[in-house]
Amino acid sequence: MGKKLIRFDWAVKKLLRNKANFGVLEGFLSELLFDDIRITQILESEGNQQTEDDKFNRVDILTQNAKNELIIVEIQNNYEIDFFHRMAYGASKVLTENLSVGQAYSEVKKVISINIVYFDLGQGEDYVYKGATIFKGLHEKDILTLSERQKNAFSKANVSDIFPEFYIIKVNNFNDIAKDTLDEWIYFLKNSEVKDEFKAKGLKEAGEVLDIMRLTDADQYTYNRYIDYLHYKASEMQSLKSLKEEIEAGGETAALRLKEIEENLQRIVQDKVSLAEAIAMQKQNIKFVENAIAEGFDDEVIAKLTKMNAEHVKQIRLNLNKNN
Repeated sequence: MGKKLIRFDWAVKKLLRNKANFGVLEGFLSELLFDDIRITQILESEGNQQTEDDKFNRVDILTQNAKNELIIVEIQNNYEIDFFHRMAYGASKVLTENLSVGQAYSEVKKVISINIVYFDLGQGEDYVYKGATIFKGLHEKDILTLSERQKNAFSKANVSDIFPEFYIIKVNNFNDIAKDTLDEWIYFLKNSEVKDEFKAKGLKEAGEVLDIMRLTDADQYTYNRYIDYLHYKASEMQSLKSLKEEIEAGGETAALRLKEIEENLQRIVQDKVSLAEAIAMQKQNIKFVENAIAEGFDDEVIAKLTKMNAEHVKQIRLNLNKNN
């Protein structure tokens, strides 16, 4: 039995950006990519969001390895039907963000997009998938390759080495039986635990860096709040799933509940529209009053024209005089 540790997604956001802790992330990437990965720096981009909106949901990191390749690590806890599209967009955005104006296309950096998901993405039984770009002949069925001149010029062996490469780890599909060192990492991703017998690169460092007892009181509070939120979201998703199943089964109660939810949503939207319209109208009225004051009309006349309270008109006049 191993030691329970901080979840990897929270650690990526809070701890693993620290250069002193690069060994953990390097170990994970080395096992996944079957390479000896060395991280040179953590890069900043629009993907490295730290706002309140992405605090509990989307976690990602952009790093550059010693080969000058760009590696995105993204973790998604909640179901997103268009996550494939977001993967494509994210890789494309990182690629273009890192090609400066005036640079030749040959300077395009290799992008590796690693996506760790805690929901059932697509339809497939495996728990690790790799996607790469190849060009296959429609007639000869051959694979298009680089010429020797291109290989020497770009230091690439294959056409696919130029294009973004994608990895998907469907954590929940893993059966908890670690057959190799990559499986040991996936076991940790799923269970936040490193068994004593695990030998994968970076897991020893993870056992030290990600010990919850090493967190400050403030970080422990934030982490526990994060875990509570994940439980809440899991329960919410389960409730929605049950509601959907009941509706599909023809349940009258669920159908009424769904109608109630839709009506509430419509009411909220309508309230927001009405509020926005009221604010816009109020701004127009104030502007009209200011213009009338500038033209020399007195407060009582303006009040009659606008059907506004005379005291309100007087206050607008005072504010206008004060600003002038």
